[in-house]
Amino acid sequence: MVELREITRNNFDEIVNLKVNDKQSAFVSTVAHSLAQAWLYRNTAFPFAIYANDTPVGFIMLGYYEERNQYTLWKFLIDEKYQNNGYGKQALILAINFLYSNFNAEEVYVGVSVKNETAKHLYMSFGFKLTGRIENGTEELKYICKH
Repeated sequence: MVELREITRNNFDEIVNLKVNDKQSAFVSTVAHSLAQAWLYRNTAFPFAIYANDTPVGFIMLGYYEERNQYTLWKFLIDEKYQNNGYGKQALILAINFLYSNFNAEEVYVGVSVKNETAKHLYMSFGFKLTGRIENGTEELKYICKH
């Protein structure tokens, strides 16, 4: 069972040590960097640990981008040891449900490096669609919440 959990002093070290493989590291911020951003944007950032059966397997951070009035999937990684087990898609479902349930988000946006075909494929297989917007080498995708 996959679930999103709060990051606390009890699980902080485990979560900060999660990482992707070397080929993916250019596309994903470290968890420590993401948590620093979450603290800076603490009113609009929502970081979570991703657990599968009490094992920390990933990190996800959602946010509200005030300038564009958009809810976002801001940061997302599944640790290299736990990839290709379906945890990413299950975490996406939980994340979108969190935004919909807590903020009545009708759309969720994500930015993906134009070179990161793996992530783009994951999001598009989930139902995200390209918006056509490209900024700083990042393509924007949008998911319409179907509730």
